[in-house]
Amino acid sequence: MAGGVLAPGAHPVHKRLTAALGVVALSLGPGLADAAAAEAPAPYLNLHQCLYYSASASASDHFTTFVPSRDGRFLAGTNVSGTVDRTPGCGGGDGNFGLVPLLSGVKTLDLRSGRYLNPHQCTYYSSSADNYFNTVVPSSDGRFAAGTNVSGTADRTPGCGSGDGNYFLVPALSYARTLDLTAGAHVNLHQCLYYSAAHTDHFTTVAGDGPYAAGSDVSGTADTTPDCGPGTAAYESIPLLSGAKPLPLR
Repeated sequence: MAGGVLAPGAHPVHKRLTAALGVVALSLGPGLADAAAAEAPAPYLNLHQCLYYSASASASDHFTTFVPSRDGRFLAGTNVSGTVDRTPGCGGGDGNFGLVPLLSGVKTLDLRSGRYLNPHQCTYYSSSADNYFNTVVPSSDGRFAAGTNVSGTADRTPGCGSGDGNYFLVPALSYARTLDLTAGAHVNLHQCLYYSAAHTDHFTTVAGDGPYAAGSDVSGTADTTPDCGPGTAAYESIPLLSGAKPLPLR
């Protein structure tokens, strides 16, 4: 003892107390680590693209879902999780429209890799089939590209492929949108379906603008109703096949 003060560690009670506290800290360590892991945000956005097709006597018609349609007939397994998805989670269709696995796809985006989620919507058209369809991730067979990514850069121009010789890119109906991942607790994917009775043809937007707008955003609100443009006289909005899905970021 120096100057009436007991030096740390000099008293046996102090030693026992220190040892006991160390045991308690060690016993809590794994539990606290598990709790921290459970509370950590899921790192991956798995964007599922499900492409459906109907071939009738009068027309060929494709359309794409990225979230389930509001009527529940056409599914898409887009999610945020700690797992990297390798296979798109899609429904079988409704009996009239069936799934096309080769044109469907899934892309895993690491939400930790940048500030911005950049959805790229690529629209392809066949004049012989008089048919549009859309990709936001590459098709499983690689013919129809889409450059959707997470990065530190805000993309202004969609990165799309040129098509496959039968279907060609339509730049005027292709879009890139930048969503700031720091702007809120939810990524809200809005899927907007449009249809032309004259052409027996659907197409989908998730990053569209103008009459074919889709309200995909990042915000503090979990959107459950799609915010879609009104369409045009040629292609009108179809609310039953549209949809919105909020994906948690925090």
